[in-house]
This record gives sequence, structure tokens and C-alpha cells, in this order.
Amino acid sequence: MPCRPARLRDRIDVRHAPLLVPALGFLVGIVAETHALFVPLGMLVIALGLFRREAAAALVCGVLIGHVHGHPAIVTRELPTARYAGTITGDLRSNDDGFLTFPISIDGIGTLRANANAKLAAGERVVLRGRISPFDVPRNPGEPSARAIALDDGLVGEMRVSAVLQRERPDLHDIRVWMPLARAWASSIVRAYVPEPDASVLAGALWGERSTLPHALRDDFQATGTVHVLVTAGLHLGVIAALAAWACTLLGVPRTAGSLTTIPLVYAYACFSGWHLPSQRAAAMITVALIARACGARPVTLNTLALAAIVVAAAWPVALESISFALSFSCVAAIVLFADHLGTWLHAQRLPEPIADALALTTATQLGVWPLTAATFFTVAPYAVIANAIVVPLIGAIMLGGLAILVVHASLPLAAIVARWDDWLLTIAVGATHVIAQLPGARLRIPPPPLWAIAAYDGTVVIAAIIMRRYPRLAFIFLAVASLGVAASSLPRGPGAFTITMLDVGQGDGIVLRTPRGHTILIDTGGRLERGATIDGSSPAERSADRIVLPYLIRAGITHVDLLILTHPHGDHVGGCLGILNNFSVGEILDSGQSYAGRAYADCRHAAIAHHVPVHVVKRGMRWSTDDGIAIDILAPTDTPLVDTGDDVNENSIVARLSYTCTGGPFTALFMGDAGMVREAELLRSGIDLHADFLKVGHHGSRYASTPVFIAAVRPSLAAISVGRHNLFGHPARSTIETLRKSGARVDRTDRCGAITTTIQTHRDARVSTMLECISAPAP
Repeated sequence: MPCRPARLRDRIDVRHAPLLVPALGFLVGIVAETHALFVPLGMLVIALGLFRREAAAALVCGVLIGHVHGHPAIVTRELPTARYAGTITGDLRSNDDGFLTFPISIDGIGTLRANANAKLAAGERVVLRGRISPFDVPRNPGEPSARAIALDDGLVGEMRVSAVLQRERPDLHDIRVWMPLARAWASSIVRAYVPEPDASVLAGALWGERSTLPHALRDDFQATGTVHVLVTAGLHLGVIAALAAWACTLLGVPRTAGSLTTIPLVYAYACFSGWHLPSQRAAAMITVALIARACGARPVTLNTLALAAIVVAAAWPVALESISFALSFSCVAAIVLFADHLGTWLHAQRLPEPIADALALTTATQLGVWPLTAATFFTVAPYAVIANAIVVPLIGAIMLGGLAILVVHASLPLAAIVARWDDWLLTIAVGATHVIAQLPGARLRIPPPPLWAIAAYDGTVVIAAIIMRRYPRLAFIFLAVASLGVAASSLPRGPGAFTITMLDVGQGDGIVLRTPRGHTILIDTGGRLERGATIDGSSPAERSADRIVLPYLIRAGITHVDLLILTHPHGDHVGGCLGILNNFSVGEILDSGQSYAGRAYADCRHAAIAHHVPVHVVKRGMRWSTDDGIAIDILAPTDTPLVDTGDDVNENSIVARLSYTCTGGPFTALFMGDAGMVREAELLRSGIDLHADFLKVGHHGSRYASTPVFIAAVRPSLAAISVGRHNLFGHPARSTIETLRKSGARVDRTDRCGAITTTIQTHRDARVSTMLECISAPAP
């Protein structure tokens, strides 16, 4: 049984962790400098200088480190399409388009994430023609920053490759290519001996490769809170450190020498796994723990954790605010605070020692990280403790087996025997994960809790840890209240006003309407045009929408969609339908009734049947309404569909006119789908009142829609265009923009403005907000 401290509070008292307060001051200094909070920072330095001079000094050091080292050079503007020479310095993986995605070090710029439709290999020196762009800032409400995530991976921008102009074999004198080549070699061996999908799980456990993992299996790991076993970080480097320390003990190496010998092995494995920031942080933390062990101290205490935080933040200040940094240190802190006490209590219940220790460790871990994982992945994994208690020990054995396969691969019989045992362990791990993921309530989705709720939870957890040994029941009450508080902070709140949010879904449409009483109406669901399937056979339109539309709805606290309107069956409009039907209750669907062979549309119709959602094929004259003043009238299609138009599917889109009865008169909005000038002419001939305060511009602003005579009939004051950046269609057309502006409308477009939200309080009080700063030309 491991040695346990006499008093838990001694490990929390700052007198026994003298680096704790300076570490907090150091971290605060870096964050404050990053956000230019100099006035409150100065006041804090003065206050600390009077009471805790070491904390004030650490805070000043944090400011200096943040200023000198906390603002890495990144791509901040789009660079022209040109020739760029570089070296592929990482693994090549297939994305949803079937393109290769890989890191490439471009001379004079830095390491970029590139996408290319070409056969390339790790380590190659290449000359590419392409366009370099900065990573995105958030373009939809609540969306995480792709730029911040990329910086956490050491990437400064992205590159869209249009042509590979030159290829050269890897230069083996360039140390940057050694590890990608080593992983490619290891991948070929693993897949020669272990069948899929177990081979992908093993590759994920050994070096973090997940690109070939089936989506359903990845979802099982996510639902059970075990997805971290597929990301090379603290667990994996800890396994390597434990194996190395155990081997040193078996060989009779003294503790000090064994601990110091283990450090380079940990860093070698971190390099092999890709040398990403999570593995770098884990290596730094384990190094501090091993040095403490070499000195005869406890390897993991609040003091060693504080020292590790100082080292990691000093080395990578830009990653200080990343979710992975928070997860890493919250996990270890919770282990320090709770694992020993929980283990003692479980031993007292006469549980076998391995089971008690596994449950204590995973329970402590979940206490530390569950609010952060809920904020990041919008899920709570109620069976995470059990799943991790089963899977984490297996992953350690699986890693050992995988490394053994690599070592003995030259001996085919011996490698086959090791692989057979390792595949058996993989089968158990995957099977257990799948079984637990199918348990009732295994996938609890919640909106992300706010930062203040997570901070309050963390403070309460620390108090619970302090009092747990003396007042265990009170400590558990504190933990329960804190957890309930986080859950309550995530409860959805009604919008209070009528809002129209046009999400930035790229070259597609995805519009969310929220009524004052909380009804939700979706007009199209995002996606993309379908050209082939993804690596797991699903539609690329569905995968694209799942990354934007679904997270937005979850963040908004939406659990029920009253009405889903599918204007027409193209993938860029119905891509998110399957995900919405699988994750939300849907009242009914309005459909244009057209036949179409697209995968996303077929999946949508099949899912509607499976979930017993009524689908109504609409015609002109139909009306749908709510109890808070919203009415939607269908203007198209008609009983006689348009034919021989050049694009019948688009021209027979659902056209809907919405009216909202509010103070001062009705507010009206016209949603055109992808209908073009043929439908516009038919609507004009019909004599229908087309006037609308808000116009969802038809067909992404195409030159084949929004004719001057039609816009004159609509007379919109607000016009919104959903369009993708750098699209290949030339949308929106200059003529369309000029027509709208000449009509006096304010014109916003998602490619330049990000998501566009229109909030209607009264007939004359419609306020438009956009995610990005964008300039709308004034009315002429």
C-alpha cells in the first residue's frame, strides 16, 4: 500500500507548499499582461508587496515573461497564392474532404497546418503552390477560438495547397523529420499485426493518432469520459515513467539514479508522440515529480504541482489560457487533494487494493475535470469513474504490448503472439467502452457552464478537501452543492425577444429563430455540397454541420426544435438534419418534397421516420404559427413545380414569409432558400405581398437571384447573405450587392461578418449584431 500522509490539510496549507502562492502570482501576471490589465495589475502588485512580497515578485516576473515570450509571431493576414518551400514535419492524416492534412514548416513563416489533395509523405521537402491564411477567431456565438487551439499545437497559420510543384526525399540530417518517420514506421508495423479498429486505438494510445478511428467508436470514448486515453499526455508519459522506474528498481538502480535516468526517456517518448504542447506539459510535470522523487520527497504534492505550473507557464505562456492547460493541472490537483483520502476510505470498505486505488484515482480525477469537460464537450459522463477504472489500467498494459510489438517485430512468430495478446486487451477495452456508452443516460448533454460557475466549483472543492478528513459528510455535501451549482448555471434561459441568427456555416444556410417564449425554428441546418464520403463512410455535409450547428444549439441551451424547415435537399442546406434529429426532439419538418439522391437528405428522411417526426410536404398557402405572435406563410413551392429552369432543385426551394406581431406593428422577414430569378418572377406575377423588413437573400447572393424588380417589391431594410469565404461560385455577385444597397438595405454577409443576429424588440427596433467587425455600406 502506498505511503499516505498523516494530515491532508498539511498538503493544502501554504506553509507546506511555499511555491503555491508565488505560482498563482506568476500565472496571474502572465494572464494580466496578455490582456493588458495594467491598472488592476499595478494595484495588485502594491497590495501583495505589503503582505506577500514573494507573490508580488512572482507576479512581476510573470508580467515580464508574458511580455517577452507570451506573444508568438503568427499569421495575422491572408498571404497571396504563391510558391512556398517547406518540410513536412508531422503525420499526414485524411480530413473529411479526403484531403491530406499535415503540419509543414515553411521557411521564414513557421509551422502551418496544410491541406492538399495529393500523395505526400512525412519528412518530405516540398515546394507547394497555395494560399496561407490566419486561423479563425470565433465566427459563431460561443464558438472556441481555432487560433488559440492551433497555438496550443504550435501552429501559426494554415495553408490551402492548390498544387504540389516539387518533392524531395526526406533529409535525414534534419532532426525535425526523424519522429514523423519513426511514427510512420511504427504505424505500418502496428497495422501489419493488429486489425482495425483496434489498430487505430493502439495508435491513439501510443502516439495520439485518431484520424482513422471510426466516428461511432470515438463517440463511445467521448461518452464514457475516456477519450483522453487517445491523446498522448500525462497518462501515457506517466506509464512510460512508471515502466522505466520499475525497470530501474528491478535492475537494482538506486532511487536517485533511476529517477534521473527516467527523465530523458520521458522526453524521448514525448518527442516520439509528436512533441505537442499537452505532451510537453506532461513531460515538464513528470520531470518535476521525478526530481522530487530523486531528492526523497513525495513526487506529487501541491508544491511540486506549483513548481511544474511555473516551469510550464514560463516555457509556453501562450498556452496558459488553453483548456488543455486547465485540464492538466485540475486533474493533478484533484489527485493530490482527494486520491489518498478516497483510497483510505475505500480500503476501509474492504475493497481489494487494486480496485480501491483505481476507483480512488478516477474519482479524484473526475472531481477535478468534469466541469471543464462539460464546458468543452457539452457532455457529462456519469459512468466516467467506472469506465476509467476499467480502461486506464488496460491502456497501460496495451501500451506495453504495443511497444513490445515494435521491439520484436523482426521475429514474426514472437510479434504475432504479442499482438494476439495485445489485441485481446484492446478488444476488452473497446468492448467495455461500448457497453458502458450504451447504458441509460450515458450521453448527458448540457450547455457549457459559465467561467464563474467553474471558478466557484473549484473554490468549493478546495474547501471540501480541507475539511474532508475531519468532517467527511460535510465535505460530500459541499461537493454535491458545488456540482448542483454548476448544473444549475447551465440551465437554458429564454431569449426574451425574437431573434434571427444566421450562423456562419460556410457555403450553406443555417438559420436559428428563437421566439420570446422559447420556441425554436430552424431554417436549414448548414452543411456543404456533397462530393464523395468521409473516411468512415458518412456524408461530408453531415460532418461539416456537426462542427457548427449542433454545438451552437447545445451552447444556446436548446433541447427541443419546434419546427425544422428544409428549403431544399442540397447538402449545404440539410447537412445538419441527421445530427439534429439524433440529438434533439423535433416537433415537425417542412420539406419541399423534391426527389434527390444526396446522402445527407436520405439520412435525414430515414432519421425522421426512425424518430417518428412528421414530415409535411408544403405548398403555397400553408401556414404555421406559435402562441407568441409568430406566423410563417409558405409562398413556394406551388402545386405545379417549376421545370426546365436550369436548376430546378434550387428554384423549387421553400420560400417562407414570417410575420411577428409586436409593438408598433408586424415585423416581417422573407426567407428565399436558394430560389432564383425564375421563382422571383413567378412570385411577382402571383401578386403576393412580398414586402419584408428582413430579407434572407436567395442563393447566397448569386447573380441569378435578387433581381432589381424583385428587390424593389420586397423593399428590405435589412438583408443578410449566408456565403462561404473563398467559394468557387463567385458568391455574392457584385450586381446583387449593388442592387441591395441601392434599395437602401443594410447588407451583412457571413463571409465577412461571421454569424449575424437580428434582435427584434418592436416593429422599428431591430438591432443587428455580428460576431466579427464588418462594415456595411451606408444607404445611398
